[in-house]
Amino acid sequence: MSAPVEERATEPGREDLEARSGSATAVLRTVVGSTLRPIGGWMSAAGAVELMAALGVPAATARSSLARLCARGVLVRQPRDGTAGYALDPAAVPMLERGDARIFGERTAPASWCLVSFSFPEHQRSQRHRLRRTLAALGCGTVADGLWIGPAALEPELADVARAFGADLFTGARPAADLADGLPRWYDLDAIGALHTAFLDRFGSVRAPTDDREAFALWIRLLDEWRVIPYRDPGLPAAALPADWPGGASAALFARLHAELAGRALAFAAETARADRAPSAPR
Repeated sequence: MSAPVEERATEPGREDLEARSGSATAVLRTVVGSTLRPIGGWMSAAGAVELMAALGVPAATARSSLARLCARGVLVRQPRDGTAGYALDPAAVPMLERGDARIFGERTAPASWCLVSFSFPEHQRSQRHRLRRTLAALGCGTVADGLWIGPAALEPELADVARAFGADLFTGARPAADLADGLPRWYDLDAIGALHTAFLDRFGSVRAPTDDREAFALWIRLLDEWRVIPYRDPGLPAAALPADWPGGASAALFARLHAELAGRALAFAAETARADRAPSAPR
């Protein structure tokens, strides 16, 4: 799927730095990323506001969020048959596809790891800071100040980042140390585990509602909260994690609720996105 940075993403991994959830604009980004391609790539302005109303977002806030996503290069204004509307900016499609792979992809234990090595002079410390933020946002851990590690599945993204920042990328690494000893030093397992636990606490007892509008709202909230987690936990090996690690349970819960809700939510989104009527009041 927060307070995303305003300017348009221009460097590798930038969209992942905006993967936090929470704000109206972040929720709209989740709506756009999850619904617009399956329902035909276009939604009316009124329909977009109506979809946000289903999530309790006021019309004025929804319109401001639409303007922000246009400024960031996610949406473009595109009238159709005299009706104001929005379509995906073609430049945003690869970003969304990478997000799909991360959010819905199979979470398997890595057979090997990537290492990113870098060194910047002091006058380039801002560049160093940006690279560290990018690596953390992609799901890498810290081995040392200028050496970061990530599962082999991140190699395509890390190759782009290494080229952009002039860093060195090493692939096929197999740590000699026991991973059960290494992971707690490389990753903040307490913080990652807390994300999984919070997801389980929030959605563990919910049941699919009978109303399609409510099913859509629940599905979007589910996606918006889950989409952060695969960027913090990029498939860390279960065998090297604590016995009570909550990651498997949260992934299973997400998969079950997504399967139950997605079809109904997309049907509601498809019908609503074509609307040219005034939006209803938030519920």
